[in-house]
Amino acid sequence: MTTSKAPSDISRTSKHTPMMQQYLAIKEEHPHHLLFYRMGDFYELFYADAQKASELLDITLTARGKSGGAPIPMAGIPHHSAEGYLAKLVKLGESVAICEQIGDPANSKGPVERKVVRVITPGTLVEEALLEDKQENLLACISEHSFQGVQKFAIAYLEVSSGRFETTQLDTLNQLLSELERLKPKELLIADDDQFREQLPETILNQAGVVRYPPWHFDIESCRKRLTTHFQTQDLLAYGCNDKPASISACGAILHYAQTMLQSDLNYIAGLQSYQTEDTLILDAISRRNLEIDSSLSGNPHSTLAAILDDTATAMGSRLLKRWLNQPLRKAEQINLRLDAIETILNHHQADALRDILKNVGDLERILSRVALRSARPRDCLHLGRTLNVLPDLQQLLAQLQDSVKLGELAQQMGRFPDLAQLLDRAIIDNPPMLIRDGGVIAEGFDDELDELRNLKNEAGDYLLQLEERERERTGIQGLKVGYNRVHGYYIEISKLHSDQVPAEYVRRQTLKGQERYIIPELKTFEDKILSAGEKALAREKWLYQELLETLNTQLAALQQSASALAQIDILTNLAIQSEKLNLTRPVLSDEPGIHIEQGRHLTVEALSKEPFIPNDALFDNERRLHIITGPNMGGKSTYMRQTALIALMAFMGSYVPADKAVLGPIDRIFTRIGASDDLTSGRSTFMVEMTETANILHHATEQSLILMDEVGRGTSTFDGLALAWAIAEHMAQSVKGYCLFATHYFELTTLTERFANTINVHLDAIEHHDSIVFLHQVQDGPASQSYGLQVAALAGVPHDVIALAKQHLNQLENQTIAQTQLAQTDNDQPANSAATVTEQAPAINEPIQQFDMFVSQPDPVLEKIEKHINQLEPDELTPRKALDMIYELKSLLKNR
Repeated sequence: MTTSKAPSDISRTSKHTPMMQQYLAIKEEHPHHLLFYRMGDFYELFYADAQKASELLDITLTARGKSGGAPIPMAGIPHHSAEGYLAKLVKLGESVAICEQIGDPANSKGPVERKVVRVITPGTLVEEALLEDKQENLLACISEHSFQGVQKFAIAYLEVSSGRFETTQLDTLNQLLSELERLKPKELLIADDDQFREQLPETILNQAGVVRYPPWHFDIESCRKRLTTHFQTQDLLAYGCNDKPASISACGAILHYAQTMLQSDLNYIAGLQSYQTEDTLILDAISRRNLEIDSSLSGNPHSTLAAILDDTATAMGSRLLKRWLNQPLRKAEQINLRLDAIETILNHHQADALRDILKNVGDLERILSRVALRSARPRDCLHLGRTLNVLPDLQQLLAQLQDSVKLGELAQQMGRFPDLAQLLDRAIIDNPPMLIRDGGVIAEGFDDELDELRNLKNEAGDYLLQLEERERERTGIQGLKVGYNRVHGYYIEISKLHSDQVPAEYVRRQTLKGQERYIIPELKTFEDKILSAGEKALAREKWLYQELLETLNTQLAALQQSASALAQIDILTNLAIQSEKLNLTRPVLSDEPGIHIEQGRHLTVEALSKEPFIPNDALFDNERRLHIITGPNMGGKSTYMRQTALIALMAFMGSYVPADKAVLGPIDRIFTRIGASDDLTSGRSTFMVEMTETANILHHATEQSLILMDEVGRGTSTFDGLALAWAIAEHMAQSVKGYCLFATHYFELTTLTERFANTINVHLDAIEHHDSIVFLHQVQDGPASQSYGLQVAALAGVPHDVIALAKQHLNQLENQTIAQTQLAQTDNDQPANSAATVTEQAPAINEPIQQFDMFVSQPDPVLEKIEKHINQLEPDELTPRKALDMIYELKSLLKNR
């Protein structure tokens, strides 16, 4: 979190004006926030705040007065356009304290009384203009607690904009970090004396501002009391965390922080849910990134599973869909309730009808939070009323879908609110202004007193014309006029030529060059009444609006339940529509172990590719636990592996899946080890990152885990890499026995099928056409026949003379390998493809380029450099610029030979 302080040498002394003394006193209470100090129609900032705001917001930096002989920096923004500036600051990770005038200037001696009414931080947003519609905005808090030598970690998170409040207690720091990666909070609260900050990875720090909070706010007993007071309960048994001290600490601290920032007791946060990560299919942070669930490795927002699946009608449905994707269920009963609902909607052909109604539903979750905070705007009430008006139609439609238990429960939870709907229809005009302060929000006919005040103001013109005509007749002065100006108010104007005809009751108000202006008791009475009518009408309207919010709050809990039901109905309707649009099939969840996928597809690749997608099967049973996958780069191994995991993920979230058939047994976790890069901030090489990810899998995978491992061991020397890959694959087959897809270019691993009954070879095929290669993307049983390394290098743009040279050496290497293999068979009387041969002799002929230096009897330094470049070549990772640089470098080496 950024820090914004007044200069340390600034103190509240008599040298400062009373107003600046007031400012500095308030700033001392909010040293870490930019202070928006209300002065008339502007929010002003001073000292370092002004300098920082000037840079961040591109506003003019001026000065006001002096301090220590130097001008005081000042910058300001109009209060009526503050939201745009606040939105920019929040996106930059800044926090802002809003300081308003609360005193009456007319009764103030010295500066008008002011106080901070709200602190806007990235994790405590409720304002519509500051929030992204389809993205959650979470405030998270982490804590730890040790008891009798056992350390526990906890995370609590709160979505202030919807009131969702959840917590879980965990055994390890890694589990905690994995949850943080899933939640992606905007702001993270930690105790000031904790060391968490140093252990948080950059991926978390880049997305969340870390706030250090005083440690006494984490005291367990204080937090317990704070929570029981808030929920008005004797203990926390009902919330599942009564015996979880780390969770109590995190929940109590985050509630206190949110209440402080919003200057509210947050009564609309009516519950706390404790969850267990074991109840859901677990994906670690690495797997989430590799599978591109809701964020893309390339940065393309359209190339994620969420983007392909999300065509929800409401913003709250879109947010909930991402939660379902990131937290798939494990209990088949709960999953089947969702699948039954989708099937029922499809069988009754009601998806489009449901969608048409849901399009009229507003973002009820966030609207209700603003209602609870009494900060809802007129258009919030308008959208709330329109949402309540469609509930009867939605109920009627859902009554036809009683085949689904889930839809029946949601229909009941959604409820109806006819009285509130009627109240809002009567109260709010069809197109209200943005803010209640502008007036004109309450509809005509809603309140008699307001109508009378408005009519008085509106009918003033008619009254003045009638008065003017009446006075002309009474006085006989035809030039008499009734007028108004802001300085003198209402008046009767008469030419000086007729001054002798002016009645005695006329009182002179103003003398002009050729006219005199008068006032009479009747006009004075009217003036007093009409000038106060507008002010009274606005005050009456504000009071009526606040009363409307109070009425809505009486049914807030039921409305929040309705919002939750609407979001779920939206998701289920969306998934039904997508199942037809994307040709998805209902998966079958089995109690028997195994995975059986027929003609599975990768939705994202299929949607973004211009070529027809080639579907493939995936079969796991007790005889097919470990799949050794071979084949050329770009042949589709990675796509095949990812699609298998994504199909499983979709099935366990309760969605139809992209396959002709999918039968899945229990799965507890999905692991991926696909690709790697240097972690420079931690000083870890690519290979170190690869091995760290692999170690995590080996320690935590079980027989029910789905594991994707791609090219393990490629980041080190050939024999080290081969030995590691061999040992890891063997451990997978012998000890873990999970559902493992193990892609490799070490063809030696294909012999594992001879040693383990649960291991099979599969490959993605390709065919050669002249000097080019055609990828078939078809998965077939058995090992690949060759690696097609030279062909792929040619596709990457390696110069033809380098490819030709490589072919010459390939032939030499193959001949030498065959000769050595025959010699080894004679000497050892062993099959050439046995495990002993693999570990004691040269690698198989399909990897000659990797083993180049082992066979060249007279090393050529230039060729060694060329070999090194070819070995390091990763065609899939080459940008056009890098490929061109590589071509020039290789060509230069050949010229110098």
